[in-house]
Amino acid sequence: MMSLNPRKPGPVMLDVAGLELSAVDRERLCHPLVGGVILFARNYASPEQLKALTASIRELGEPGLLIAVDHEGGRVQRFREGFSSIGPMKELGLGWDRDPHAATADAERIGRLIGRELRSHDVDFSFTPVLDLDYGASEVIGDRAFHRNPNAVATLAGALIDGLHAEGMAAVGKHYPGHGFVSADSHHDLPVDHRLFAQIDAEDLVPFKRLIEAGKLDGIMPAHVVYPAVDMQPAGFSRIWLTKVLRGEHGFDGIIFSDDLSMAGAHSAGDIVERADAAMGAGCDMVLVCNDERAADDLLSRWRPHGQHQLVSRWERVRGRETG
Repeated sequence: MMSLNPRKPGPVMLDVAGLELSAVDRERLCHPLVGGVILFARNYASPEQLKALTASIRELGEPGLLIAVDHEGGRVQRFREGFSSIGPMKELGLGWDRDPHAATADAERIGRLIGRELRSHDVDFSFTPVLDLDYGASEVIGDRAFHRNPNAVATLAGALIDGLHAEGMAAVGKHYPGHGFVSADSHHDLPVDHRLFAQIDAEDLVPFKRLIEAGKLDGIMPAHVVYPAVDMQPAGFSRIWLTKVLRGEHGFDGIIFSDDLSMAGAHSAGDIVERADAAMGAGCDMVLVCNDERAADDLLSRWRPHGQHQLVSRWERVRGRETG
């Protein structure tokens, strides 16, 4: 496990513009509030280019920034040419219906593949697995989900995580407490899920609870979804969901990453500083700001976060996967 120098990692994760770091990118990433970088398809041209990009990020100094990507497979696979093609997780769910044992083995193999290929390009982790249930309602989730059955999701996702961990890669489950029941896309709207807590607890929370209990989840990303029977705040801004339920009742002690604060589902909390305050106040350890350079610069110039919880120790746990 790496040791940190006196400069603590910041609680902000940003994106970068292109295939290599610009002077503006470097200035932003060296800001003391920044602790991570998330890469997108626009940041990838070839394996060699990706290695050069991650090396240039590492050269910015210690503590090294966390380098992340959404690399789930299917529609959400940022690096393609030169990487193995990963099918959508629903394929594993269909395999589960035929042969659960074989599907579970396939899930672990895919986890190893994702972990091995990303780690060989010095990417710390992917925001995966998706633990949402496939209710057939959400287009944005859709075939990204493993299955409708929460126990199948927990088993398949757990096997995929075993594969990630075997290759030294952390796992981040999303979108807590479950995005699959609502049809609206939180990238463009603020979805509302009117179910009672007992219904969510009996279905959507099952994969999260099982994987937390098994000690498999290193991080969790909450949904920009409102569950008004529980709290009128979206889950990512809700102390009830993140502090009372996730931390308190589930006993989760990993990193909580906000979903992208530039998404429409996050705008209900106010401007970018108010959104970051709301996320941190609810219990998030690290906030993401993507695809909005003006918002990123505004946040870095004006935000004064109060308390980073246990970000340093949780950060070491995520980085420690690659050496453990």
